Order: sequence, then structure tokens, then C-alpha cells
Amino acid sequence: MHWLSLIPPLLAILVTIWKRQVIPALLLAIFAAEVLLHGFNPLLGLTAGLDRIVQVFSNASNTEILLFSLLIGALLNLLKQSGGVSAFVHYLLKTGIAASPRSVSLLTSALGLIIFIESNLSILASGIFARGLFDRFHLSRARLAFIIDSTCSPVSVLILLNGWGAYILGLLNGYGLDNPLTVMLGSIPLNFYAIIILGMTVYTSWSTRVFFTLSTHELSLGTIAPPEDEDRHGKIHYFLLPLLTLVLGIVLFMYYTGSGELIRGSGSSSVLYATVVAILLLWYLLIRNRMFSGKQLLEESFRGMAELLPVVAIVLLALALGSSMQALGTGEFVAGMISQTLPFWLLAPVVFLTAAIISFSTGTSWGTFALLLPVAIPIALSSALPPPLLLAAVLSGGVFGDHCSPISDSTILASLASGCDHLDHVRTQLPYALLAAGLSLPLFILFSFQNAG
Repeated sequence: MHWLSLIPPLLAILVTIWKRQVIPALLLAIFAAEVLLHGFNPLLGLTAGLDRIVQVFSNASNTEILLFSLLIGALLNLLKQSGGVSAFVHYLLKTGIAASPRSVSLLTSALGLIIFIESNLSILASGIFARGLFDRFHLSRARLAFIIDSTCSPVSVLILLNGWGAYILGLLNGYGLDNPLTVMLGSIPLNFYAIIILGMTVYTSWSTRVFFTLSTHELSLGTIAPPEDEDRHGKIHYFLLPLLTLVLGIVLFMYYTGSGELIRGSGSSSVLYATVVAILLLWYLLIRNRMFSGKQLLEESFRGMAELLPVVAIVLLALALGSSMQALGTGEFVAGMISQTLPFWLLAPVVFLTAAIISFSTGTSWGTFALLLPVAIPIALSSALPPPLLLAAVLSGGVFGDHCSPISDSTILASLASGCDHLDHVRTQLPYALLAAGLSLPLFILFSFQNAG
């Protein structure tokens, strides 16, 4: 399908920027992809597009993600209505643990860095933990979304004692490498994008200063988001017990679904199971203390789900678009643009840029790894460049798209967990991501020269 396969992702990006609406942009991109797949027939493109959306549910993992996206809305609303969030905020303020915007931001960043075992868990735990605190200190939800999004995939690909490490190690097998594990570990200090974006996050948290469109966004808000404070006199364990259940539940269910191997567990299943358990626990606590009746809890749960329906629609359409672009071969076409006739010092930066384009267009870092590693590793073995450098270029570019693509599951989940408008999150985070990518390019060139031979 060659260059025409680039039309759907470009349409999605351009229409999103132009109209500031993600759902119509995704629908148009799906339609365009299916028209291309069905001989430029618009009628077939329309029906095939609808079929493509329906087929998302044929994949159990996709269905689990969509169910989770609804249920997390119920959990967030119940936590808020119980008064547990307010009680937790008051406790941290009273003890001085969260005494300033700096300490609140640093606490959130630290939590995201500590929970490196699963990127979605990192986003969820950090977002739920910090929402009330950010409101209390008049920090925007877009700032929160940036912090939690910038400490999930980047830290997961740097501390590889998780599913990311197992997946990457599996992809490295079969290329005649003497020690794939050594190659993977050697890529960590060369993963410039992940290191730089984490540095930006720590600086933002420490200095409490923001730049680019994030600064403009916060200025436009005036007095930012009133505190999430309910009239109910909630108890702190209404917040902490469900949150701990969510975090520990994901870890335990990953161990269970991985048949005793944590890093091989199913992230989508584990998150869904743990969310259901956390909701059931909170229901039990609130009914036992007679704060709500069963009917009231059901109503509040559905109210929370309803608030997240637009986000769930974005997730659904993003999954469908990813399937369409896979059928079109968009990733394969971009990967094929890499040429071994390039000067050796351009190989790593070109691999990085190619990975960034693929991941941003498709919204998947792992898919990008799968497409590009079979290209990058043979290039490294046949050139003067060490394999860890080319591997780092692929990982850096893949994390770039996972971090800032409007159709990336991590980006969508960060918007959801922080309670930030999705488009606002994409718009305010993108300049940081582009700056980190821009700083990474010359570093890949520099290290190509230093590591040649």
C-alpha cells in the first residue's frame, strides 16, 4: 500500500489539531483506512469501518481494557463521594507531608517512579493519589497528567524488571547476539529520550514551573480547579484501602495470570480484576457504615461511568484504528524507509526518528519494537555501531509515541486518571516530548561517532 498507508494516521492527527475533537478525527481515519483497504470504495469503507469497530470486542484483552475504562470511572466517583479523598488530603496537609505545590508534585513523581512494575498501574495509582492534592494547591489537571504520563513508560523502559524487559528480551533472541541480556542492559544509559523526559518531569516537580502550552493553559484557567471536597465527613480508609487494594491486586493478579511469573502476567486482565475488587471493597465499607444504600451506590457508580464514556469511545476507536493500520501495513512501510546505505553516524538517529513516527502514528510502543528491532539489530551487526545503541534508538522512539500520541493507551489513561480533558493533555504535553526528542537526536549522533568500531 506504500505511502498511502500514511494517510489515516495523518488525518487523525491533523483533524484533531484543526477541530480540537478526537472522536471525529478517529472515525474519519478509520473510514479512510478501510476505503484504502477496499479498493477506494466509500460504501465498502463505511461498512468495513463499522465491522472493524465491532471486531475490537473479539479480542478479550481489548474488551478488558474497555470494561476497565468504565469501571475506573465508577471507582473514582465513589472515592470522591465517600469523602475519603477529602479526608486523605486533610491528613497530608495536617501532617505536613504535602505542605506545598513542590512536595505534592514530588510525591506524585516519586510514586510514579517507584511503581515501575506495570506502566498502567503507575499511571492509575499516581493519578488517583494526587487528584485531590493538586486541586488543593490549585495545580492544573493537565500538569498532573503530564507528570504521571512522564513517569510510566519512560521508567518502565529504564528499569526493565517488568513485562517490558521480558518482551524486549524475547524480541532480541534469534539474531546471533552473544548475550541479549547484556545488550538490553547496555541500552539503558543510551535511552536518551526516556532519561531526558524523566529529567524534565523531576525539574517541573521541583521547581513547580511549567512552560510552553502548559503554562498558557494554566494561565487561561485563572483560579484552577476547586478542591475536591465533599460535605460528607469521610474517613481516610475509604480512600487508602481501595487504592492499596487496586495496587496490590494488580500485582497479585499479574502473578496469578502469569502462572507464578510476575513479568509474564496479563496487564489488562489484572487491572480489570483489581478494579472490580477495589469497587466491591469500597461498596462494603460504605454500606457497613450506612453512608449509602445499595441503590445509591449503584447510581453513583453509573454516574462515574457516564463521565468517562467519551474516554471509552476514544479507546475503542483508537483500538479499531490500530487494527486498520496494521492491515494497511503502515508500520512496515515506515520501517522499510530505513536504508543501510546511510552514513554510519546517521543510522541511530534515523532509527530513532522512524520509531518515533511509527509509535506516534500507531499509538503503540510495543508494536513499534516488534516492527523495528528485526531491522535495527541486523543493521547494528553489519555496521560499526554497537547493538545497545541501535536498541536504545528503537526504545527511545517507541516510548516517544507511547508518551504523547493522542491514540496511545498510556496517553488516554493519563487523561482518565488525572481527570484532564484528553486533548488538553495531548496539547500541553507534546512540546515537552518534542523538546526531549530534539535533544535526543544530537546525542544519538554523538554516541554513534564515539561508539563506532
